[in-house]
Amino acid sequence: MSGTNLQSKGFFRNRTAGDVVFMLALGVISVAVLFAVIYPVYFVVIASVSDPSLISTGEVWLWPKGVSFFGYGQIFDDDRIWTGYRNTLLYSVFGTALNLIVTIPAAYALSRPEFRPRRVLMLFFVFTLFFNGGLIPTYLLYRDLGLLDNWLVFVLPSAVNVYNLIIARAFFEHSLPKELFEAALIDGVSYLQYFARVALPLSKAIISVIGLYYLVQHWNDFFTGLVFVRDNSLQPLQIVLRDILLSNQAFAGGAGAGGGSGVGYDQQYADQIKYGVIVVSSLPVLVLYPFLQRYFEKGVLIGSVKG
Repeated sequence: MSGTNLQSKGFFRNRTAGDVVFMLALGVISVAVLFAVIYPVYFVVIASVSDPSLISTGEVWLWPKGVSFFGYGQIFDDDRIWTGYRNTLLYSVFGTALNLIVTIPAAYALSRPEFRPRRVLMLFFVFTLFFNGGLIPTYLLYRDLGLLDNWLVFVLPSAVNVYNLIIARAFFEHSLPKELFEAALIDGVSYLQYFARVALPLSKAIISVIGLYYLVQHWNDFFTGLVFVRDNSLQPLQIVLRDILLSNQAFAGGAGAGGGSGVGYDQQYADQIKYGVIVVSSLPVLVLYPFLQRYFEKGVLIGSVKG
């Protein structure tokens, strides 16, 4: 096929030479950035199933070599891992549900110009972004409320994230047409009915985005279990994985103190367990993300100019 036909029918139709060069350069840069983001994740995955001695010598970089599932065996042989998964799923599901139940209606109310105290209330919310009571007063407050060694400590204190509240408020304020609300009022619809029948169905994108933000926040919650929970049966997955990792590193260190010939061998397998811990803790969220990606694409347009 001639160059003329390529320009008339193909990718280069109606494009100047400068446009073609720019788009090719942009494509190369995009691929490089994608590789820089994806490769570390990919390397962790292949390192978690490769021979640790080959990883330490730099022989593993594209494909797994000397496939070994020792790290995953050490992780899943510990009964605490299933308790941690169960607890984290419980905290993530109930916590995210509570977050959405509180955040979305609050954001809708704060977005309505007829709600006069909204600016004062937003000042109180924003104030908490910059100032807090500190760890010791928070601990004493949770103790007095009976939240220590209580699974509700993972759910109730984080019922509202102010940053997510601001995002949802901006969506309701700028992305829902005012004419739609006026038409609903003419039809005799109340504020609550408008919120339930009109605003919520049109807000699937922002609800999905904020819901995933909250889900990841609960899934990665490490500090709450570390400070406010001592009951091992209530510990989330992150604390359990931390304990498994520390116990294996301590074993490798103990072998080193004894001066045995297996010091490097033990440390290498401790590193493999470390890679496995990263995969086990991150995989569920990585699997969930592609199903919500289209809502993120819509969420990027929040506040954009519409013609």
